[in-house]
Amino acid sequence: MASLLGFFCTILVAGVLSMNPQVADASNEFKVGENGVWQEPNANDTQIYNQWAAHNRFRVGDSLYFEYKEDSVLVVDKWGYFHCNSSKPISTFNDGKTLIKLDRPELFYFISGAQKHCKNGQRMIINVLALHPTPETPPAIAVPPQAYMMESPSPSPNSNSGVSVTVTLIPIVLALATITFLSMTN
Repeated sequence: MASLLGFFCTILVAGVLSMNPQVADASNEFKVGENGVWQEPNANDTQIYNQWAAHNRFRVGDSLYFEYKEDSVLVVDKWGYFHCNSSKPISTFNDGKTLIKLDRPELFYFISGAQKHCKNGQRMIINVLALHPTPETPPAIAVPPQAYMMESPSPSPNSNSGVSVTVTLIPIVLALATITFLSMTN
């Protein structure tokens, strides 16, 4: 009887898990620029960085990798971007290899610390979108019979609400056990 109950519970848990599959979408690291180097563009390529940014989709959790020599990367506000003003940067990097984590959905503005480079097109706007979906960690299948519980996303019209509902499988398991027990005793 115990093995039969365990079998039913395993089938039930596996069935519930298969009804709501999640697809993992991992964060990405983007090497900035067409050729992967942050440098002053050619005179005829003044929009190269914004064109590169427009061809990529950035989400919270992604990172930008800047590789450069004898230059810098400044995170600035909108005014600093459009005026190539490096006097009040939000952040300054000058180590030659900079990794910047995109930690919130918004527009980010990047310029070279060399004003001439910025005016010649070494600047970029990145539009960061909402978080990547994260996979749920499914509960282990081999759970002791008295602890059959799992978490499942809320059946909400807004799938990004982040709300979850705990579904208790104990009543279902007890009903199956009762039916099995009654059928075996008759």
